[in-house]
Amino acid sequence: MIYVTRIVHFNAAHKLWNNNWDEAKNKEVFGKCSNKNFHGHNYQIEVTVEGEPSIETGFVMNAKLLGDIIQSFIVEEVDHKNLNEDVTFMQGKLTSGENFTIAIWQLLYPEVEKHGVKLHKIKLVETPTIFVEYFG
Repeated sequence: MIYVTRIVHFNAAHKLWNNNWDEAKNKEVFGKCSNKNFHGHNYQIEVTVEGEPSIETGFVMNAKLLGDIIQSFIVEEVDHKNLNEDVTFMQGKLTSGENFTIAIWQLLYPEVEKHGVKLHKIKLVETPTIFVEYFG
């Protein structure tokens, strides 16, 4: 089995806020991330697919095609946007890195599988010291 990873960058804002809690509880749990004016990240997303190389191309999946899928289904929807307010697929969800990563998986999975490969992993890097990995 071969694994191929495509890395893409984008910027987005969000705040961590549970509407069932008061401001004090949100600040206690989420700290600065509960700022009413939001905060932003320079995200990095790593999308890993798995499969066997094609005899005709030598590719598991064309990396440009994978990049185009990520661009179309994720980056165009989230880049320079507010995850809490502007991004349809995050509506009604806490915008934690974990929930964001799962939502990205749900969007990419069917698109990647159409091309005869398996989506193996999504890695979302929020800061140099915090990232989330999801294997479906």
